[in-house]
Amino acid sequence: MLGTSLLGRLRRRDPGDAILRRAARLTLVASVVFYGCRYGAGSSVLATYGLFGTIAAGSFAQLPGPAPQRARILVTSLPAVWALIAAGALLAWSTWAAAGGMLVIGFVVAFAGVGNPRLVGLASAFQLFYILASFPPYQPGTVPERLGGVTLGIVLLAAAEMLLWPDPVPVSYRQRLAEAADGVAAFLDAAADGLTDPHTDPGGRDARRTRAHDVVAAIELGRNPPEWAPSAAGAQDRALRICAAALREVLVEADQLAADTPSAPIPDRTAARLLRASADTTRAAGRALSPGGPTVELGDLDAAIGRAEAAYPEGEGDGHDAPDVSRLCRDATALALTDQTRIFAVGVRVATGSRLDGVDTHSGLFAYARHSPWTLYWWQFRAHLAPRSAHLHSSVRLAVALAIARVAAGVLQLTHGFWVLLATLTVLRTSAADTRTALRPAVLGTIAGAVVSGGLMLVVDQPIIYAVVLPITLMLAFGVGRLLGPVWQQALFTLLLTGVFAQLNPEGWRLAEARLVDVLLGVVIGVLAGVAMWPRGASHDLRLNATRYLAASADAVEQTIQAVLGGAPPLERALNRVRQRMILVDASYCQYHSERHGPHHRQVNWDAVLSAGHHVVPGAESLLRRNPPGCLAGWPAAAALLRDSAGQLRSAYDDLAGEVAHGDASAPVPVRIGCAGELDRVRPLLSEGDPRSVRHLVEVDRWLAGLADSLSRIHPR
Repeated sequence: MLGTSLLGRLRRRDPGDAILRRAARLTLVASVVFYGCRYGAGSSVLATYGLFGTIAAGSFAQLPGPAPQRARILVTSLPAVWALIAAGALLAWSTWAAAGGMLVIGFVVAFAGVGNPRLVGLASAFQLFYILASFPPYQPGTVPERLGGVTLGIVLLAAAEMLLWPDPVPVSYRQRLAEAADGVAAFLDAAADGLTDPHTDPGGRDARRTRAHDVVAAIELGRNPPEWAPSAAGAQDRALRICAAALREVLVEADQLAADTPSAPIPDRTAARLLRASADTTRAAGRALSPGGPTVELGDLDAAIGRAEAAYPEGEGDGHDAPDVSRLCRDATALALTDQTRIFAVGVRVATGSRLDGVDTHSGLFAYARHSPWTLYWWQFRAHLAPRSAHLHSSVRLAVALAIARVAAGVLQLTHGFWVLLATLTVLRTSAADTRTALRPAVLGTIAGAVVSGGLMLVVDQPIIYAVVLPITLMLAFGVGRLLGPVWQQALFTLLLTGVFAQLNPEGWRLAEARLVDVLLGVVIGVLAGVAMWPRGASHDLRLNATRYLAASADAVEQTIQAVLGGAPPLERALNRVRQRMILVDASYCQYHSERHGPHHRQVNWDAVLSAGHHVVPGAESLLRRNPPGCLAGWPAAAALLRDSAGQLRSAYDDLAGEVAHGDASAPVPVRIGCAGELDRVRPLLSEGDPRSVRHLVEVDRWLAGLADSLSRIHPR
């Protein structure tokens, strides 16, 4: 009965048996490697590095993607593993040399992940390879054996990933993006139907709108695991991020058109035709994201844009009759939506590796695609070398803690000093709150494991017994223990380690005592480092980065308005400043989601706050492509109206930044009332300008109103 209850509990915690399958693969490979090296080849060095290489790559490394991708990452990481083991072995001659190497390598390995999330998944495993090799005895001559053992373990594990009980292929970010594209396309079709016949199935339009918002929300970076989110510096991940931003903008514009649906069918169907062309292109781009999907073509969309822009300004009157501003606003919104659709389609071509020959790539938006991966990585790396980078703080904290732990283990001449650093690595988190959370299971589990293993060693002193039960302890530690909870996992891992070293270097019950002392020392160092160095984790950095990001966004808005009014501000510099600060705020936001938070931190609706900034850059670039700098020069009344609107928006951004910095509830901000509601603001100016200038005024004012609308959605949770 007890066994049945335990089995049922494990199955509930592991739907699909994913954890147990991984544990079974790890157990089989680790057992084969250890038995073959220790008892077949008769080498303790081969056995040690083979076993710990398998455990590090199979348990500590968190790798994304299907089995073939994970296997490829493991095999291609071997040169880095060899370098780390060689460096550790050569620096093991001195405690201070090894600690200095730990400080440098610990930082570099942790910080390297800013350019590729796959490196983040390998960071802990890489740290372990250096840690294991950096302890005495100092025997450079054993480096070939060490490299041979770890290579054998990693290669066999990579083969097992593909051949033994492979995991189901997970849903990738591209699949989520393709699903979002399909949902948005369906909503665009419904919005187009609403313009041509407002009384056709309004309930169906609402359902499609709801689904579109749900699937677009699923592609937010913060809602995807770091190893899955497209946060790498490479061209494909950059393109996917642009695609996600463009699709969000398409949905925002479609919402506006749906909200402004007239009570009767509109006489001119330009907006409806643009919506349908955008729906077709968005759907085709989503299909192109699937493996082997056809390349998305832009000819039909470009033709629709060309026809709309050719008819758009001239069809509004002769400059003396009042233009139909409602129609102007609908058409302007549809053109802005179509422009973002085109960005989405071009981004999909870049993400899928399609050629861009003959394709207008919107000036510098996709200029990065012409640069090498190393250049792109350096840009990302340099962006995070900033005082408010969450990645920089985490990397420095970890490197310093591991270096101190290495000094303590060397000065105290601990026989198994490796366990001190392993405990520090295990308990240290990105915030003091999370470190305290990891403290209790680490201590309780180690004490329980040490007591049990020490008692066993008093009773059983035959290494052959521990050899026989090795597969059982492996399966318990990495399968059952992980499902039962952190305390059980730590206790069973302690039992596994004492059983392994009972075969490598029998010391009796004192081995369990050494394990307990080493882990407690490592835990103390980890806790002190977590409390002393940036204890608030990403929450503090997120507030400061978001404040600076909103301020930069406000500057970009004001300078965009100055540009269309004929000023010559350094607009590209302002937009680049927003992009740079977006990198830091997005990184802080992703780390923030992985930490524990008190009720005070939840007062800020971070999704809405960051969305308010994310609308600025793509919107400004789209606006200036159809409304070039100086398009409204020489119209003083329009200049006064737009400057007043930009000033109010700047105040709203500044107020929001101040509230975010203090974690207070948002104060009232400008609320968007739609195109029809903007008539009273611009009506006095309509008879003063020519049709093209009126069009520019409506488009610029519509953009400012959209930004105010994004601010109006921010409320405390």
